[in-house]
Amino acid sequence: MSESPRSLFDDDHAQFRASVRRFCEERIAPNHAGWAEAHCVPREVWAEAGALGMLGAWLPEEYGGTGTDILFDVITCEELCRIGATGPGFPLHSLIVAPYIQDFGGDSLKSRLLPGVVTGEKIAAIAMTEPSAGSDLAAIRTTAVREGNGWRVNGQKTFITNGQNADLVVTACVTDPSKGAKGISLLVLERGMEGFSRGRNLRKIGQHAQDTAELFFDNVFVPADNLLGEEGRGFAYMMHELAQERMLVSVQCQARAEAVFEQTVAYTAERRAFGKRVLDFQNTRFTLAGLRAELMAGRAFCDNLIALRLQGRLDAVQASAGKLWHSELLGRVTDACLQLHGGYGYMAEYPVAQAFVDARIERIYAGTSEIMKEIIGRDIASSVS
Repeated sequence: MSESPRSLFDDDHAQFRASVRRFCEERIAPNHAGWAEAHCVPREVWAEAGALGMLGAWLPEEYGGTGTDILFDVITCEELCRIGATGPGFPLHSLIVAPYIQDFGGDSLKSRLLPGVVTGEKIAAIAMTEPSAGSDLAAIRTTAVREGNGWRVNGQKTFITNGQNADLVVTACVTDPSKGAKGISLLVLERGMEGFSRGRNLRKIGQHAQDTAELFFDNVFVPADNLLGEEGRGFAYMMHELAQERMLVSVQCQARAEAVFEQTVAYTAERRAFGKRVLDFQNTRFTLAGLRAELMAGRAFCDNLIALRLQGRLDAVQASAGKLWHSELLGRVTDACLQLHGGYGYMAEYPVAQAFVDARIERIYAGTSEIMKEIIGRDIASSVS
């Protein structure tokens, strides 16, 4: 698909994208299948990415970032998606977890943790989901009880991206059970804290290179300095940061959809049936034409969401609408593209097959499509009440 100029990016971004693309093609793509088999990415890859400025580039210069905006990290996300890489989990590390620490952490905590986030020395994760609490964040049961100059944390989390590798985990805990959502606080748990352990590396139907873990907290002592913001404000902080997380899902879904579309155009141009290219059949051309139109609309929508975020005007409804649209778009595109590959599309070694199964989670994490519709629907109802 011919790429129209994107006004969001300048020459510095173009040079950075070229560097990231080279790293992705030379360092990540050749090794990704092995990482998928291992269900984890080696830690040294994080350090290599950090040396290239691919991690938390938006963070202030005092912590090693550029002090600019999120566009450099968006580029890293797009380039990973372009090659179909589901691991390493750089985008979550940089654009989902790091903002919690930067926005709500105390100065000493930020000075201690954020430089390592930028260099890749410290890998970050966020732990919200529990076996009995997914999209309903107010239902979490992990507790943090005050003890001396800190907290004792007990509970468990599941489906935690970067969970096996993580050195620091932003963790949602109940600090006052009597207050419901207003009794939730965020604590940063760190590798090496006594009682903090990891369960099995979870096996998923897709996104195999991304380590996804169960985490267990058995009377873990967490110092008061590791509290993010104010006690009892954790739910509000999560709602605030979820807009960027959902925007990020839009970014990666759009980039993945564009990549699998390009692969399918190339495949149908090469594959022959009944004496002619598959691309020369009217059904193929019409299917691809419809997908291209959807992708063009999706690109305009996605870039508008990024622009709103840069302007500080991205709200929960806009982000939810984008997450809903782009995750559903990716599902449609991967399904149609797999069909155009015929039997080869069902073979695991073909990128379209992996893209198909990798895409399924996008409609679930960061809030299911049903939750996105509920958020949008409530806004519609409130506007006419």
